Amino acid sequence: MQFRSKPVTIEAIQFTGKNVEEIFAFTEGKAYPVPGGNMAIPTPEGTMTASPRDWIIKGLIGEFYPCKPDVFAAKYEAV
Repeated sequence: MQFRSKPVTIEAIQFTGKNVEEIFAFTEGKAYPVPGGNMAIPTPEGTMTASPRDWIIKGLIGEFYPCKPDVFAAKYEAV
């Protein structure tokens, strides 16, 4: 059996490595900087690390996830 994702509009922001405060605000204070210039993003599956150029996605129920740029480009387009 095959399935296709329902069309959903998401909110996302790209982490540049310099917009830590913007990421902190976008994630409602949940993300925080960690050594090496990365950010920790608490997710329902556990804490994940976002590196510069990664996208931070706000999920359907208000959760946040980091996403690699190539995966983001393959899955999403601007509206």
